[in-house]
Amino acid sequence: MTEKLFKLKENHTDVKTEIMAGVTTFMTMAYILAINPSILGRTGMDPTAVLLATCIASVIGTVCMGLMANLPFVLSAGMGLNAYMAYTVVAGYGYPWQVALLAVFVEGIVFIVLSLTNVREAIFNAIPVVLKKAVSVGIGLYIAFIGLQNAGLCVDSSATLVTITGFRKNFTTSGICALLTIVGLFITIILYIKKVRGSILMGIVATWVIGMICQLVGLYVPDAESGYNSLFPTMSLTDFSKLGETFGQCFKVDMHSIGIFNFIVVVFSFLFVDLFDTLGTLIGVCSKADMLDEKGRLPQIKPALLADAVATTAGAVLGTSTTTTFVESSAGVAAGGRTGLTSITAAVLFALSMFFAPIFTAIPSFATAPALIVVGFLMFSSITDIKFDDGNYTKAIPAYLCILSMPLFYSISEGISLGIISYVVINLVCGKRKDITPLMYVLAVLFVLKYVFL
Repeated sequence: MTEKLFKLKENHTDVKTEIMAGVTTFMTMAYILAINPSILGRTGMDPTAVLLATCIASVIGTVCMGLMANLPFVLSAGMGLNAYMAYTVVAGYGYPWQVALLAVFVEGIVFIVLSLTNVREAIFNAIPVVLKKAVSVGIGLYIAFIGLQNAGLCVDSSATLVTITGFRKNFTTSGICALLTIVGLFITIILYIKKVRGSILMGIVATWVIGMICQLVGLYVPDAESGYNSLFPTMSLTDFSKLGETFGQCFKVDMHSIGIFNFIVVVFSFLFVDLFDTLGTLIGVCSKADMLDEKGRLPQIKPALLADAVATTAGAVLGTSTTTTFVESSAGVAAGGRTGLTSITAAVLFALSMFFAPIFTAIPSFATAPALIVVGFLMFSSITDIKFDDGNYTKAIPAYLCILSMPLFYSISEGISLGIISYVVINLVCGKRKDITPLMYVLAVLFVLKYVFL
């Protein structure tokens, strides 16, 4: 049955590899179960309700992805989009969180329509192959940067914006965590080079175990006020009744109290960022995993995008911000995941995490950071597919700008935006109109309008 459902042999994989890949992806993105309730909790939403809504929406979207598209991608509440909801829509515009959820719900409905009418698929296919390769490279740098930040290795600096952490300062908390990331990074790299199956997952577990040993001997000292909790998981269970505090609240909104123009702007902002974050993730990860056909297209793109749209809509009803395809899915792909069985495995773990959330949220960020950094390297290697010689500058320079923008602007969608605008402008001015598809002109204009009005 498994073979018939997921076509494992056709995709050159097996059940063990797929399950390992699913566990790896879940482990690298389990932090969302701790972060999303923390961020959305600042809007007045109940953190436990947000946790449950996040888990259920992740299960719905990921199962749809696995069964409908047979792709190894996992969905959950998108980072950045949750911050936009909490800090811009609620704190900035002054809307209640129920209105923000309504905007997410409307965005999801629009996405479903766009997915069924091939608009999102057409956008995916219109992007040139060189930019798809660039997106893969850019995402590699982007998630490596996230890994460095999660580990506390890369910290804020008033003089240079970012810098490396001081290991001796606060050694028993931030210092030892940063050091453990380096140790875990070398463990993961060595295991990967030696072609040990499940090396990325083994690196996560090994780093976590070493961290717990450090806590036992006093090298790591928990400090809850500073965000450094005990590395040992607890066995407490979750109060499921809390879900009622957010479920269906997006429909209990007085539309007369909402400025309709501002509401449309909020919906469009969610729509724009989600669309190109999802497309960027699919392009980048599929490109690296050789899932694209000879024309640079993804055969299962329509069901993949539809799964994303359904998850967003369901998530808004349940009580969480926009649900999207996670770039951390690349960790599972790097571990060998190639089919929907990887997704289904991760979905099962999300479902279990509702019952044992404290165990999964105890996975420290310094343990998952090495995995993100290594996966970043694997995705960065696609840069060799981009030609940088004189005859290809009109393609190479937009690719370069796309790559550069993602980590520096901390956004996949901004990288795609600048890549598309520069590609159209440079090729148009340099007389290479034949290399520009009609839809690329439309996308370039839309991106310019985004910077003008949003």
